[in-house]
Amino acid sequence: MSDLEQTLSIIKPDAVERNLENEIKTIFQKNGFKIKNEKKLKLEKSEAEQFYKVHETKPFYSDLCEYLSSGPVIVMILEKENAVKSNRDLMGATDPSKAEEGTLRKLFGKSIDKNSVHGSDSLENAQKEIDFFFKN
Repeated sequence: MSDLEQTLSIIKPDAVERNLENEIKTIFQKNGFKIKNEKKLKLEKSEAEQFYKVHETKPFYSDLCEYLSSGPVIVMILEKENAVKSNRDLMGATDPSKAEEGTLRKLFGKSIDKNSVHGSDSLENAQKEIDFFFKN
């Protein structure tokens, strides 16, 4: 039996603003991810604060929440074997200037803040993040 996992991916406001969503989705699919569910939405700042609560003690927390709620985002449930790690590898380093060639953040990220994509960092967080956006 395969170890199919699900992870959450967010195409962030800077990438949506530049109409990169189809290009990014195509890269996911070419890398073996199935997009199981997706929706476009605009977060309120309070929702972004709740979503990023894990970072609330960090100095960048307020800016991060402000940014995530600054425009529409695309949230997706991606499925693949080892989806969490595969997505982290495909995204690249948080700082696009340090990300490896061919990664999403190297290709599309503008800065450490506007790095175009978010992905869950663990299976446990993936489940919490998927529930945050997809539990009715």
